[in-house]
Amino acid sequence: MSRTGVLFYPFHLCHERTLQWLLERYAQVHFRDYMAIQVSPFCGTTAFPERMGDSFPDLLTNGRLVQGYNVSGSLNPDTSAAVDRDLTDPTWRALFHGALMEKRRFQRGLFAGADITGRDKDGNDEPPLIARLKDVSFETTPFTVASIRELSRRRPIGREADLFDYGLALLKTSASLVYTIQLATTRQLAAATDSHAHFTLLARLAERTGVPIENRSVEQGAS
Repeated sequence: MSRTGVLFYPFHLCHERTLQWLLERYAQVHFRDYMAIQVSPFCGTTAFPERMGDSFPDLLTNGRLVQGYNVSGSLNPDTSAAVDRDLTDPTWRALFHGALMEKRRFQRGLFAGADITGRDKDGNDEPPLIARLKDVSFETTPFTVASIRELSRRRPIGREADLFDYGLALLKTSASLVYTIQLATTRQLAAATDSHAHFTLLARLAERTGVPIENRSVEQGAS
């Protein structure tokens, strides 16, 4: 039986067509705030203030849209442990690396536009950063939250900088899905996304942990 409310993941905003798809199937659509992770005292991801309710105030007023779930700040011990379990799961890591290699939208959720297009660098079709991070060796390189945090404190260069970029991408992806599981189960919500890569990664997380969650993939073309 479908739940009456659904949490959109892994982002804090979605396309209007995606929102319409969700509203046709659920009484309420829930959104988190932007995820700004504090990796170490001097390293973190940037937060933006936009919320879905800014564009759809009527849906917010009538209760069809619910927002304001905070997923920013340092990872608590339970969340860090859950992220570490993803990072040490070979199946999850293979799914992540495959998405990083093949899905441009997945890349855009993790890296700046110039790192993907390369247009602000040397004009090559394949940007140097993404080209390096697609190396198959990264798929099996060990990472933990603690090791990524340590790299962030060292201001790495060269190969270490690539390791940090890859590790931070892993951390952000896993944390967004761990928060999805936590929010959906606590609030008794279904989870839905218009990113097939994230749908597959969340499905693997739920399968491995045995968490009973209704995980929906928005129809292709709605994103």
